[in-house]
Amino acid sequence: MAEDVILDYLQLINTNGIGPVSFHKLVAEYGSVKDALAALAKKTDVFSKKEAEAELKSAHKNNVSVICLEDEAYPALIKELNDAPPVLYVKGRVDLLNYPASVSVVGSRNASVIGRKIASRLAYDLTNSDVLIVSGMARGIDSAAHKGAMYAKNQNGPTIAVLGTGVDVCYPEENKALYDQIIAQGALVSEFIMGEKANASNFPRRNRLVAGLGAGVLVVEASVNSGSLITARLGLEQGKDIFAVPGSPFDNKSGGCNQLIKDGALLIESADDVLQTLAVTQNRTLKINQNANLNAKPLDNDKKESMMQQNTKTDVEPKGIVEVIGSSGIEQDDLIRHLGLPTSEALMKVTELELDGLVERKNGSFLVLTKQGLRKLK
Repeated sequence: MAEDVILDYLQLINTNGIGPVSFHKLVAEYGSVKDALAALAKKTDVFSKKEAEAELKSAHKNNVSVICLEDEAYPALIKELNDAPPVLYVKGRVDLLNYPASVSVVGSRNASVIGRKIASRLAYDLTNSDVLIVSGMARGIDSAAHKGAMYAKNQNGPTIAVLGTGVDVCYPEENKALYDQIIAQGALVSEFIMGEKANASNFPRRNRLVAGLGAGVLVVEASVNSGSLITARLGLEQGKDIFAVPGSPFDNKSGGCNQLIKDGALLIESADDVLQTLAVTQNRTLKINQNANLNAKPLDNDKKESMMQQNTKTDVEPKGIVEVIGSSGIEQDDLIRHLGLPTSEALMKVTELELDGLVERKNGSFLVLTKQGLRKLK
C-alpha cells in the first residue's frame, strides 16, 4: 500500500468527530478517501498530514504494520462489517488476519479454575486442528485461551489478541509476558492509535472485532450480566455460529452460557463439537481431535510414535509434578525430560498447574512453586 494512501486514511479517521461509520459515509459520498478528506478540510480542522506522518513513523519504529481497508492483507471477515475500521494496526504475523478457519473465545475475567482449564484445553485442541483462536487478552478466560493455543503445535501455536488499546500498550499490565509471547507467535490487532491507553469506551468496539475475526464465537464461562454475552450477540448479528460450554445451574458463572444454550447456542463438550459444526457451516475439511474420534485420518509415523509413548506412560498426577519441581524449582526442559511424557502432554500439565495457581515462571522457563504449591508439597 502506497504511503500517501495510508496517510490519507490516518488523517480522515483521526479527525475529531469521524468514526468508522461516518468515514464510510464520507467516502461513499465523495468517491474516495482523498476526496472526502479534501471536502472535510474545507469545513473543519482535520488531523494534519504532519500528525499522520508522525503516527506512521511511530508504528514503523515499533514494528507495527498499518493495514488500510483497501489493502489485500485486510481481514475479509472484518471488511464485511458496516462499521469496519478503516485502519488496523498489527504487531506480529499479518498473515493470520485471513486464516482459513478461526474461532473467537470469550468468557469471564473472574473465571474459575475449571473454566480456565476448559478454555485452555479447547483452545489447545482447536489449534492442533488448524483452527485459529481469537480473543481479547483480558484476564481469565481470554488469557487461558491464548495460552492453550500457543502451547499447541509443539508450543508454537498461533493466536490473535484484539486489544482495546494501541498495540504498543499492554493491558492489563500483568499480562506482559503473554503480550510478548503473542507477538512472537501470533498477532496483536487494534483499531486504536499508537499509545492509546485503556478506556472503558474502547472495549465494546474491541469486542465487535473479536467476534468479527472468528467464524464462530465460543463462550466458555459467563454470568447472565457478562460482557461476553454482548460479544456473543455481536457475533450472532454478524451471522456467526455461537457455541457455549454448559455449567452447573447453581453456579452464577455459568448462568450466561446456560442461557445462550436455551436460546439456541450450540452446546460444546469438546473441540470436536466445534470442528464438526465449522465443517458444515464453513464448508471446510478440518482435522478432528485424534484422541476423541476413532474415524480420524491415520497418524503419520512421528505422531504414531508420540501417541504410543503417551499410551505406555503412567499418568502423572499433579502432586507428583509438584514434588519434582520441589521447593528449589526446576527448568522446564529438565521437568519434561524427568516426566518422560510427550512434550505437548507435559506442557499441558504444566499449564494446568499454572492455571491452578500452584506453579509460576521466573525468567520465562524456570518453574517454581507458589505459596499454594508449596503447601501442596507439604
